[in-house]
Amino acid sequence: MKTVKVLLGVLAGAAVGALVGVLFAPDKGSKTRKKIMHKGEDYSDELKEKFDELVASIAKKYDAFEQGAEDLMAKGKAKMEEIKKEVSHATD
Repeated sequence: MKTVKVLLGVLAGAAVGALVGVLFAPDKGSKTRKKIMHKGEDYSDELKEKFDELVASIAKKYDAFEQGAEDLMAKGKAKMEEIKKEVSHATD
């Protein structure tokens, strides 16, 4: 959830920055547009990095969950076999 808030903050900051830049720009329109385009590219690159980090974090958590589930299943199967042997010996 924290990463989502960071991403939303970055997007909101980019939008406000672009708007303020256009309103108070001392340069010609073409120069201002180029500056905005470069800033937009910078923000886009930063957003891509944050997204990649988010995806990597989710993948890591999924892998850990999957491994934990596999371990739990193996323990459950071993316990089941143990119980089957105990029941088998008890009925003999």
